[in-house]
Formats: sequence, C-alpha cells, structure tokens
Amino acid sequence: MTEQLRKAPIANSGKFYIGGKWVDPSSTATIDVIEAATEELYFTVAEARAADIARAVEAARRAFDEGPWPRMSPGQRAEYLRAIAQAVAERTDDLVQLWPRESGILANLVPTVMKEVPAAFSFYADLADRYPFEQAAPTSSGEGFGMLVGEPVGVVGAIIPWNTPMPLIAYKLAPALLAGCTVIIKASPEAPGAAYVMAEIAEQVGLPDGVVNVLAADREASETLVRDHRVDKISFTGSTAVGKTIAGIMGDRIGRYSLELGGKSAAVILEDMDVAEAAENLASAGCFVSGQICASLSRVVIPRHRHDDMVEALADRFSRVKIGNPFDAGVGMGPLATQRQRERVEGYVAIGRAEGATLATGGRRPKDLDRGWFVEPTVFGNVDNSSKIAQEEIFGPVMSVIPAADEEDAIRIANDTVFGLNAAVFTHDADRAREVGRRLRAGTVGQNGNRADFGIGFGGFKQSGIGREGGVAGLLPYLENKTMVFDEKPRHAPA
Repeated sequence: MTEQLRKAPIANSGKFYIGGKWVDPSSTATIDVIEAATEELYFTVAEARAADIARAVEAARRAFDEGPWPRMSPGQRAEYLRAIAQAVAERTDDLVQLWPRESGILANLVPTVMKEVPAAFSFYADLADRYPFEQAAPTSSGEGFGMLVGEPVGVVGAIIPWNTPMPLIAYKLAPALLAGCTVIIKASPEAPGAAYVMAEIAEQVGLPDGVVNVLAADREASETLVRDHRVDKISFTGSTAVGKTIAGIMGDRIGRYSLELGGKSAAVILEDMDVAEAAENLASAGCFVSGQICASLSRVVIPRHRHDDMVEALADRFSRVKIGNPFDAGVGMGPLATQRQRERVEGYVAIGRAEGATLATGGRRPKDLDRGWFVEPTVFGNVDNSSKIAQEEIFGPVMSVIPAADEEDAIRIANDTVFGLNAAVFTHDADRAREVGRRLRAGTVGQNGNRADFGIGFGGFKQSGIGREGGVAGLLPYLENKTMVFDEKPRHAPA
C-alpha cells in the first residue's frame, strides 16, 4: 500500500472548524487515530478541551441569534443542502480510505453505504417544499385566525459515534439545517475523519459562519457541550450508559435531546423458514462493520427442536468467513475498531462460556493475523435469555441462539430485554411477519433480516432511545411548535 494512499484525505487536522474558519486549538493536546487492521498511526487531530467546546458553542449561538440562517426560508436553506449532497458524493473515494481504517468496515462496501448520505441531504432539501412549517389552525373559540408554526429548536450539539460516522452525521445535520438550527458536530476520538470531511464541505458550499462547527473530543470535554445552557438540544448516538447521563443532564436544565442508543435485537425464526437460508442472511449481516452495529440481530430465537440445526448452520457459515484487512480482495470481515473493543468482545466470550452457553465457533483471534484488532465471528448455542451475553450489548460479531418452547415463548423471549431497537421475523408469509412483528417491542421490525430504514425513520423503544432519525419523523426533534393567534388573518399567512 503506497504512502499516498495511507495519508488521510483531510486538511487542517491540527485545527478546529469554528465560526466559518479553521482555528488553532487552545492546547497542544492531540488524538492519535490508529488504523484498526495494522495498529499503526494513521493520522492525528487536535483534541478539543472545554475552552474549545465553549468557543464552538459561542459561534453557533451567535450564528443562531444574530446570523441569517434561521431567518432564511426553508427553500433557501434547501439549496445549501443540495450543494452539500453533491459535495458529499464527490468525497466518496476519501471515505473509502478513511472509514475502513478507522472502524473496520470493508472498503468495497463503503460506496454502497455512502449513497444514502447525499440521498439524506437531498431528501430533506425536497422536504422544504412539502413540510408545513406554517399551517392554519382553527381557534378553539372560533374567533380570530390561528397558526401553528414550526421554528428551529436552536443550537444543536450533534455527538457522533465511531462505527458509522458519515451516515449519522447526515441524519443529524440535514434535518437540523433544514429546520434552521446551527450545529456543533462533536466527532469521536476513534473516527474523526468524516467530521473533518463535513467541515471542509461546509466551507466549500459557503454555509454562513457558525452554522456548522466541527471538533473532536473525548468524554470529559464532550460533557461540557451537554452541560452548556447555550446549547438548546443534544442529538446523541452511542451507548445506553452515556445516553442516561446525557438525559439526566438535559433533564436537569430542561434541554431538548434525542437519543439513539444500544440494542440487543432478536431474530424470531418461524416454523416455515428454512434454517440454512436464515443462517446465510444472519451471518452476512452479522459481519457488517464486524458486528459493531447497534441494530445488529444478535439474538436468534428459534423453536427448540430446530435449535441445533440453526447453531450448526450459523457456525458453518461463520467459520468460512475470511478475516483480514478491509482493503484486501475476498475478505468477508475486517477488524474491530479499537483494542478496547476487541477486549470487550473477548471478555463477553469468556462470560458466555462461564455461564454455560455452548461455544459453537469463533471467539478467538485469527492465528494468521498478528497485527490488527481482529476476532473471529462467534456463535453461542443453548443460550439462556437471562444470561449476560443475551441481555447486554456486546457490539461485535457475537451471535446467541436461544431455544424457545413455541411461538408465544419466542415472542416473550424477544421482548424480554431492556432494549427495543430492532427485530426481525423470519418467515415467507408476510401476513405472519406482520402479525408477529406487531407484537415485538422494537422501533423497527423487518421480514427476513435487518430492514432498518432511515428513509422512513429509525429509533428505539425502551432503553434503546428517545426520538427518531430519518424520514419526516427525523425533522420533528429540530423544531419547536409555536401557536400564534391573530384578530384576523395576516396577508401572507397560509390558507
């Protein structure tokens, strides 16, 4: 691999993008971004401290209170979104270089996944003409003229995870910008590259100063963003534990927040579904980003008499996955994103064995890979749904097969979790999938696989989060409803 390809395709990594300018950090602190497959230094970015966060908040606050952005029409803001969509599409090759090295996704998958990023900006741009930001509302008394107005919530802190950074930036930034908000993008220290790309795009398309601000920070500095009363809303994607902390802080100051949190999603296998077909689908999806996906179908619930066949089929499929550098041809799964993440997965493998589950395949470091944070895709059979490996999010390629007495028991098991992000019903009968799916307590239910769809809306029940991202529902958290009542209809009021 040439040195040119290894150089991160971003500029100004030693600075922050604040107030429309690339500015020097307040300290000499830096973050080393380590390539997951080689454990070598890929690039370095400046690490934001509390003073840098405060500076970004001040810029976003000024842009919202005094700048032109919130006072533009949705149609005017939509033109910027369309320009961003085009610019993002032009940077796909750069994300092909960044994303696999930071998080472990296979390089050949990035162009396909990246298509949804410009599509998200285009969707919200088109929504400018369709969403009723102002609408007439009959008054309760029947007198005068009433209006319901959707106004921007204000300054938004968007806290981005490391597993799928650019898509999640898009589903926070696009609706926030359409609504008229200003935004501070807080990138993760593990994968800040996409946020820097977005900062360059914000500069390129000429967004007004302070509308988008970008920096990378670890947890301590990030918490100052959440605590700052000048930030009206936090949009966070990450662990449930951190989400609870954010909810507590925002609740204390009555701030707005959206949380897309963890999952322990169930795949319910009905009697008519072929085991081999289901196993092929589950194993392929389970290797995506090395299982580091909150919506991963990590619990497979199946009738007891079919349990052994499912374990065997999954183990066979997983054992044939080629593990290696995500840029190499023929590789089916790359590394985990960090050493800490691999240690977490290995810890849960040890817990699963200690709890009495049957390790059918995987759970080890590949013998032929002495560098990189690799772990074999793993299948446990005979898993008790009350065990830790069935109840706690592992965030890696670990699948638990859980036997059920019958269909009612399977539904009970699927719902017996604090999470409720995603689920699937495996059957070739769409009516049966609908019937069983309506009984599953999850924000998304798909037939025969992970069918999470941000174009419709994505989010969770229970401890999997609050609010939705994507679709029309994804715009609503960035708007505040204002009721206006007049003696008579204003000249330019909606009909």
